[in-house]
Amino acid sequence: MTLLWIALAVLVLPALWLLVTPLRRAASVSAAQRDVEANDRTTQQNLAIYRRRLASLEAAHERGDIDAARLEEDRLELERSLLEDTEHLERAPLKPAGSGKPAVPVVMVAVVLAGAFWYHHEGADGDLALYRVQQEVANDPNASLPVLIQRLEEQADRQPDNPNVWRSLFPLYRDSGRIDEATRALERLVELEGRQPWLLAELAQIRYFAAGREMTGEVQALVDEVLASEPAQPTVLGMLGIEAFESGDYQTAIDHWRRAIAGMDNPNTAEALREGIRVAQQRLGIDPEEADPAVAEGPGIPVRVRLADDLAGRLEGDTAVFVVARDLAGELPPLAVVRARLADLPMTVVLDDADAMAPMARLSQVDQARLMVRVSRSGQATPQPGDLVGTLEGVAVGDTDREPVEVVIDRVVE
Repeated sequence: MTLLWIALAVLVLPALWLLVTPLRRAASVSAAQRDVEANDRTTQQNLAIYRRRLASLEAAHERGDIDAARLEEDRLELERSLLEDTEHLERAPLKPAGSGKPAVPVVMVAVVLAGAFWYHHEGADGDLALYRVQQEVANDPNASLPVLIQRLEEQADRQPDNPNVWRSLFPLYRDSGRIDEATRALERLVELEGRQPWLLAELAQIRYFAAGREMTGEVQALVDEVLASEPAQPTVLGMLGIEAFESGDYQTAIDHWRRAIAGMDNPNTAEALREGIRVAQQRLGIDPEEADPAVAEGPGIPVRVRLADDLAGRLEGDTAVFVVARDLAGELPPLAVVRARLADLPMTVVLDDADAMAPMARLSQVDQARLMVRVSRSGQATPQPGDLVGTLEGVAVGDTDREPVEVVIDRVVE
């Protein structure tokens, strides 16, 4: 910030110099003007012209060319013309050269104060503070993602009405798996910037995944609002494709994902959707289109899930089952999520990039993952007492044609 004020001062100095420049030249300009007025011979010239014309009129009268009445009329006209010419030559007395000096410092101070006031209201000092924090963390070898989030949260406390602060915090919360904080950041952005379609689309998507990929009434209302103003919004179309895929409507999922790709400028997200299209086509029993050569079999994890015998019968068969893959450090959102029913167990599923919750957190980004299978009594993604769980650590991500790893649901959440 100090450098900013130094730069602003450097810019103000030329403006102040221009303000005092006329005052510095005032003495020479005043002297030149006095000299011009002292040597002005316009009046003498006008009198000489008047005398010549009057002599000419009198000579014409003597010759008999004009009578006395005409002579008197023309003479009055000459006198009127002379008065008009000399009237415009009257000048106000010159003021002293230094008469404006007291006003100059007042104007200079006013210029500086007006500039500072304008910048305070219209400038981007908050964004500069935000940028400085990001640069400090980026240049600190000991900094980490939690440190960056903490520093940005401090900025959010200092400037809660700056949308760029919340725009910076949202993806960090989301990528760290802090879904509640990410949702609040998005809601604050909507308050500050209005109900823009892309913001509502992000809010709908994060609430959809927070609800365990369930199209709740709240999510559906956001989707309807977005599509009413922007029918080709790619984030919403991608989410609708996931919903259709989960319900087994693979053709609708393909249609939604194709439309989403057409309006998408993120190549990684587009590639993930193409992979989803390929999987949906396979489940429809058709070969992937040759027009999508970039889609290829990605790395993943084949998983066999079963329920421990001593836990059988504790919950109903339609209870939701979530098969989740996460990074070992737990810093990213779930890398892959598959939803099933308890009645489907035992079952074998393949987790890959098509099951990603967010485009920036995919299974192909890691070499090993931690698997967690949870039978959710509430049907929600958030763990609740009474849920059944099973975990498996350090599972390699690789060829999906290998022998499945087994995860046994053998514990009850207290």
